[in-house]
Amino acid sequence: MNMNSTGDSSGRDAPDPLDALPDAQAAAAFRRLVRHLRHRHDAQNIDLMGLAGFCRNCLADWLVDAGAPLDKGEARTLVHGMSPAAWKEAYQTEATQEQLDRMAASMARNADAKA
Repeated sequence: MNMNSTGDSSGRDAPDPLDALPDAQAAAAFRRLVRHLRHRHDAQNIDLMGLAGFCRNCLADWLVDAGAPLDKGEARTLVHGMSPAAWKEAYQTEATQEQLDRMAASMARNADAKA
């Protein structure tokens, strides 16, 4: 099923209202999301990937892709609120085969996602 930029499958190529959102509000929502994920260490990256097809590392990579003056490691440290190695040591659990399978299926669905 093809969707236009509004998430609508009608085939119309309408502009996405998200693009009209002022950058200050979009940035505030993004910062709130990142701070929420910093607080919710129980939300494992593998589970986020399995459910939504993105995780903390993806958010960091998207910052770099958007032109943030950071390298990949700096961006991941910014999103995690600490170095990725420290986060993994403190909070990451071993992934189960079920989690890995769910992530693979979820990632396959990302092929049609628009940035």
